[in-house]
Amino acid sequence: MDVIYTDNNATTKVANEVIEEMLPYLGEFYGNPSSMYTFGDEVGKKIRQARQKVADLINATPEEIIFTSCGTESDNAAINAAISMYPEKKHLITSAVEHPAIKNLFSYLGDRKGFRVTFVPVDTKGRLDLDTLYNAMSEDTAVISLMWANNETGVIFPIEEVAQKAREKGILFHTDAVQATGKIPIDVQATGVDMLSLSGHKIHAPKGVAALYVKKGIKFPAFLIGGHQESGRRGGTENTVSIIGLGKACELAKENLELMNTQVKELRDYLESRLLSEIPATSVNGDTKNRLPNTLSIGFDAVEGESILMLMDRKGICASSGSACTSGSLDPSHVLMAMEVPFKSAHGTIRFSLSHYNTKEEMDVIVETLIPAIDKLRQMSPFWKDGKMI
Repeated sequence: MDVIYTDNNATTKVANEVIEEMLPYLGEFYGNPSSMYTFGDEVGKKIRQARQKVADLINATPEEIIFTSCGTESDNAAINAAISMYPEKKHLITSAVEHPAIKNLFSYLGDRKGFRVTFVPVDTKGRLDLDTLYNAMSEDTAVISLMWANNETGVIFPIEEVAQKAREKGILFHTDAVQATGKIPIDVQATGVDMLSLSGHKIHAPKGVAALYVKKGIKFPAFLIGGHQESGRRGGTENTVSIIGLGKACELAKENLELMNTQVKELRDYLESRLLSEIPATSVNGDTKNRLPNTLSIGFDAVEGESILMLMDRKGICASSGSACTSGSLDPSHVLMAMEVPFKSAHGTIRFSLSHYNTKEEMDVIVETLIPAIDKLRQMSPFWKDGKMI
């Protein structure tokens, strides 16, 4: 059975070009990049090239890039650095719809470490409440951390505007750009962010490699004490092969940005249009005018997301649910709850996240699978009668 993969916000296929770039460093070129001899330095040069490619994607300099193991590590390193730089400040700001890498960290710092945390709400379209955010800023605020784009709905936050306000107040600003990287243009110089996280497996690089941008001039403390790697900020032998893969993936992501915002967006819009027109009692979650070009969060009234996923899986279709039911909870996701999405829709939400590997024919298969699947589930639902929600 062929697989139709539409869960690219969870992880992506490693691009063939990335694999080809990595292969020689799994075998022939195995030297330690920190070695003084030529055999090792050849690997070191490749890492330097990868660092430049990562920097080029976000308009940074190579010296501002720290390689890490994942987006969660990048996020944690940024926040822990901020609070260690300003130990006298005990206030933190983030949004109510952040990824657990930030949301759970801020909750931990509030519950266990004595910090005051402001979780800024969003409206029913997933847009940030800027008045609450700006009113919360104070001299006691150590750092503001906001995702550039939401992983579930694709809604994009006004990062440049918030970064400017933070700068005026003398507050460090970090953005989790894991979902935005490679999907929309990112320019750290123009935006003015202090720190930015990105992750390889969201842009067709391997899992287990990521990066943290730290603006030049910030006194960023070491978070792994050891050798001189990463300019002494993260000691330990480099994950050479994956770093090389990340560099190539960033190069490809830069080349494919236009494709993402034309071809992929058109596929997403085509899928959305067909689902809305051919399946009744269906609605899109989030701001449809300001979201990632590849992401569609769509709710089907009176059915459960987990059941929809199971029926799609029988046809080889991979997507994800807006509900946390697959982890043993019957509650909708914290993102949809924060948006006050009606329970009838939130519980039956599916997220489709596309890539340039997807095709229009695949979108047609998804629609043709969902039409009978949703109808079947609704016939069994106690919340559905005579073609409508009760």
